[in-house]
Amino acid sequence: MARGKAFDIGEDLVARGLLSNLQLEEARRESEHKGQPLQRTLMEMNMITEEELVNFLSNRLKVPMMSLSGYLIDPGTLETVPESFARKYLLIPLFKIKDTLTVATVDPLDIEALDELRSITQCNIDPMIATETDIRKALDQHYGTRGSMEDVVKSIEEGQPDLSRATEDELDAKKLHDIAEEAPVIKLVNIMIMEAVKAQASDVHIEPEAGALRVRYRIDGVLHEAYSPPKHLQPAIISRVKIMAGMDIAQKRVPQDGRILVKMGNREIDLRVSVQPTLHGENTVIRILDSSASIVDLERLGFAEREKRLFSELIRRSYGIILVTGPTGSGKTTTLYSALNIINTVDKNIMTVEEPVEYQMELVRQTQVDRKVGVDFASALRSILRQDPDIIFVGEIRDRETADMAVRSALTGHLVFSTLHTNDAPGALTRLVDIGIEPYLVASSTIAVLAQRLVRKICDACKEPFAPSKATLLEWGLDEKGKYSFYRGKGCKKCRDSGYSGRIGIYELMILDDVIRERLMSRAPSTAIKEAAVAAGMITLRQDGLRKALDGITTLEEVARVAL
Repeated sequence: MARGKAFDIGEDLVARGLLSNLQLEEARRESEHKGQPLQRTLMEMNMITEEELVNFLSNRLKVPMMSLSGYLIDPGTLETVPESFARKYLLIPLFKIKDTLTVATVDPLDIEALDELRSITQCNIDPMIATETDIRKALDQHYGTRGSMEDVVKSIEEGQPDLSRATEDELDAKKLHDIAEEAPVIKLVNIMIMEAVKAQASDVHIEPEAGALRVRYRIDGVLHEAYSPPKHLQPAIISRVKIMAGMDIAQKRVPQDGRILVKMGNREIDLRVSVQPTLHGENTVIRILDSSASIVDLERLGFAEREKRLFSELIRRSYGIILVTGPTGSGKTTTLYSALNIINTVDKNIMTVEEPVEYQMELVRQTQVDRKVGVDFASALRSILRQDPDIIFVGEIRDRETADMAVRSALTGHLVFSTLHTNDAPGALTRLVDIGIEPYLVASSTIAVLAQRLVRKICDACKEPFAPSKATLLEWGLDEKGKYSFYRGKGCKKCRDSGYSGRIGIYELMILDDVIRERLMSRAPSTAIKEAAVAAGMITLRQDGLRKALDGITTLEEVARVAL
C-alpha cells in the first residue's frame, strides 16, 4: 500500500454499501496471504470492478477521474517523466501548463511517488485518477515507441517483417485489426493527428497512390506535404483510423464516414473521418474540429468598422433572414457563431440545427443532423419550430423544403440565420429563387446577405516591404504613380516557407433596400442586383481584400486567389 492514506479503503467501501463486512474480512485474509494491496485483491475476487473502485476513490478523495481512451499525449510531455518511473508507480503525464504537470495515476494518495515526481520534473503535480488497465495500456502505447514518425515507422517494420510483402487484399480483417491495435501503429497515427492539430491544420489527407502513400495537412486553406510513411504501411494506418472512427475495416469497396473524439491536454478535439475507395486504396480525409476553441469577436474575424457596426445592428433585428455565403471552408459557421454569441442572452431562446456542431454554446439548444436516423435540416427545422424559438440557426439551406421553412419562419416572427454556397452576396438571392422560392417571399423575408472568404495573413516573422508592378496596380484600379505600402512574407521556418501565417476574413455585406427588392421581384439577374447594392454603398469582396492588402495584412495575390 502507498503511504499517506488517511482512511481505511475497506471500511469506507463497507460504509458506502459497496462491500459487506463478510466480504471485507475474506478479502483482507487473502490480501495478507498474497502480500498485495487490498484493492487488487478485491478486484481479483470479483467483489468490486476496477471502474467502481476508481469512481469510489475519485468521489472520496475529490480527485477527477480520467478516461485515457482516445487521449493523445504530446511526445514532449512524455519526455518529462522517465518510462521506468512511470511504470514503477503506474502513472503517466498528460499535459503541462506553465509549471504544473497533470498526471493520471492509479493512486493519487501515493505521496512518495508524487513527491519524487515533483522533484524530477521541477513542476507542481496535479493528479487525476484512472484505472490500472487504462494506464498500462497508455504506457505501452505512448512509451512503447519513442522519437519521430520515422522512428515509429522503423519499429513497425522491425516488428512486422511480413507486412511489407503483403498486399491489402491479402490481409484479412482479423489480421488488419491485430496490426492496427499494436502500440507502434497506434503511436504513428496519434503522432500524425497531433502534428496536424499543433500545426493548426483543418484537415489531414491520407492519399494512396500507385507506389506511395501521401500525407498532406491543410493549413490556412492550402495543402502542405507532411512526412509520408512507406506504401506497405497503408493497410495498417488506414485500418487504425477506421477502427478509431468506428468503421468496418473489412469493408473496403464502399465509402464510409465516422467520428473520433480525442483529447489533447485540456482540449477536446472532434475528428470527422471520410473514407473513399479509389484505384490504389481507400483515400482518407480527417476533418479537425476543435470544440474547445473560443468564439472570436467580429473585429478579430476581419470586419472593418463600418461593416462591423452594420452587421451588429442587423443581428439584433427581431425577425427576418440573414444569410452568410461562400465556399466550403470560408469561415461562414465561425462568423455565425460569433453573431449568435453577441445576441445570446437569457431572454432569448436560440436553437440550431447543424452538420456538425462545431462549437458548444451555453444557453443555445443545438441539434446535429443525423441522416442515418432520418434527421436532416428540414425535419430538424420542422421540429425546432415547435420549441418556441426566438432565433434559429440552420447550418445550410440545401433544398426547397428547408428554404421554404426558413423563409416562412422569418415571416412569422423569427430571426433566422443560415448559409448558402454562392460566389457573392447578390447570388444568394437568385439562388433561393432558383431553388423554388417565390421572389416576393425572398424579398420580404431577407434582411441581408454577407459573402465572405478567408485570405492568408502575411507572416509577421518574415514580413518585408514589396512594390507591385505597374501592371498589377492598374489591374486593381490603382494609380501607377501613387505611393502605396504593400508587404509580403519572404518565407521562414515559422510559416513553413509559405510567407503566410494565419487567416482573416474579407467581407461583402449587402443590406436589402427597396431598389434591390424591386429588382429581385422582377427576376433581374444577380449582376443587376449587385449594381444596385454597390450604388447603395456595398463594399465588394475584392475591395475589402484590397483594403486589407493596403493595410499590410495580406497580399494582392492572396486576395486574387480567393476573390476573382
